Amino acid sequence: MTRSRSATLAGCWLAVLLCTLATGRAHAQVQAWLDRDRIAFGESTTLNVESDDASAAPDWTPLERDFALSGHTSRRQVEIQNGRQSVRTLHGVALRPRREGLVVVPALQVGSATTAPLQLSVGPAVVSAARDGAPAFVESEVDTQSPYVQQAVAYTVRLYYAVPLVSGQLEQPPPDGASLQRVGSDTQYTRDIDGRRYTVVERRFLLVPERSGMLTIPGASFEGRGVSGGMFDGLFNRGPRELSANGPPSVLSVRPLPAGIAGRDWLPVHGVQARWLEAATRARAGEATTLVLEVLFDGAVGTQLPDVALPAVDGAQVFAEAPQYDETFEDGRPQVRLTRRFSVVPQTAGPLRIAGPRIAWWDVGAGQARSAAAPALSLDVEPGTALPPSAATGRSDLGRPAGARPDDAPGAAPAWRWLALAFALLWLLTASIAWWLYRRSTLPPTTTRAATSPPAHPARSPRQLRALLQTGEAAEIDRALRALVVPPAPDLDALHDRLDAAEQRGALVQWQRARWGGGDLTAARQLLAAAFREGVRTTPGPVSDDGASLPPLYPRR
Repeated sequence: MTRSRSATLAGCWLAVLLCTLATGRAHAQVQAWLDRDRIAFGESTTLNVESDDASAAPDWTPLERDFALSGHTSRRQVEIQNGRQSVRTLHGVALRPRREGLVVVPALQVGSATTAPLQLSVGPAVVSAARDGAPAFVESEVDTQSPYVQQAVAYTVRLYYAVPLVSGQLEQPPPDGASLQRVGSDTQYTRDIDGRRYTVVERRFLLVPERSGMLTIPGASFEGRGVSGGMFDGLFNRGPRELSANGPPSVLSVRPLPAGIAGRDWLPVHGVQARWLEAATRARAGEATTLVLEVLFDGAVGTQLPDVALPAVDGAQVFAEAPQYDETFEDGRPQVRLTRRFSVVPQTAGPLRIAGPRIAWWDVGAGQARSAAAPALSLDVEPGTALPPSAATGRSDLGRPAGARPDDAPGAAPAWRWLALAFALLWLLTASIAWWLYRRSTLPPTTTRAATSPPAHPARSPRQLRALLQTGEAAEIDRALRALVVPPAPDLDALHDRLDAAEQRGALVQWQRARWGGGDLTAARQLLAAAFREGVRTTPGPVSDDGASLPPLYPRR
């Protein structure tokens, strides 16, 4: 009997365990997205698939009918939240469409989960001048040649290179008479030009002219080193060769403000659309009703937008929350989606009309002033349960307006106001004493003030490098490697020259080859972690740090 009961209990526990595992599998989450959903024929886009099932990998087979696949990558990330560990795996693959038009990325199976289908718009092939077959060249593009003053202009720089890069830096000098701000992170894809495949690095900027007249944007420049990849390079011990490319300048004709337009009403954009995301039709007196407004600005950034607020509403109080901005790039132009919530508190029962906010803007395409507004709203306000009967007439029994308090009379000072003021003063006094004690405890004694100051460039520890090698981006790892020495090395080539250990120099070379030559980044990360586990070993001798290195080609995202 005892043996039978033990077997039964063991079976129950096994069933519970299997149910738990099945439940975990059933709730596996997977997400798929494209880094670009609009490309030209001959270009590639990256399909990213993220899953919390670390043991499952996507089945790429359904993609082979409409796409050529290349550049498979995989990266695992471990997170600890509220004491619980979660593992997420990010898979990536480069897709090159086999035809033009609207191509559907089919649903993919990832373990027990399935991704949602995606749509990719493939336009005609783009003709680019390959500079007579040059291994690297730079081109730029602006979305308009004749913008207005203070109009947001999209400026795009593209670096093309046909050989694997060992290192490189892309620089865009700022123009005179306009502000130039980098937007987002770099996008990388491939493009076939005259039968030769180029890797393209696309970097986007936001240009805002500050005055009218001719505006010249200097061309971008690239300096780097690449490997030709010839079959005799290894035989004759040929190393990386120097690469350089300079883009042509862009000249714009900036138009002034139109006559009769005030500066505060000047909003040069391509379009403005306003609508209500949430709009009630019924309300109750004395209770808040929530309204949510959405405004889409085509051709602007958040810093250019005016204050979008509801006009005064007769018979109601309006409370507005801070607006939320979602800035993106669509069709080569910046776009902002503004969302703002309003709380309307009617004071009396009856019909209530709320006019939508009106936004004045200038149509840069048509060259004329326009305005946009959300439609007016009509609310049927019911009497509030906590209001006296006289609230419907708008007067109280003592002749005061409905909703007025005795404390609103001139000279009235209720006790709760004085108490609130006293508590605020007491809190400020306590915070000041605590801050004084904290500063006193953290300041070093005056006798030790003459101690040597810490270095201006603190070195990164091997522990920080190991953490970045597990979950960090490639650009972050580059910066951490350069910061292992003091002062930091201007680039990885300089760091290689300062290393004393052969295994560390070899690991650094393998990392550069994997980073720029399409190698195995995972194996390169592991090799770096093993080589720098005990710290960095450098050759003696000072190394100058002039701080004149160019910004990295792949900055931190």
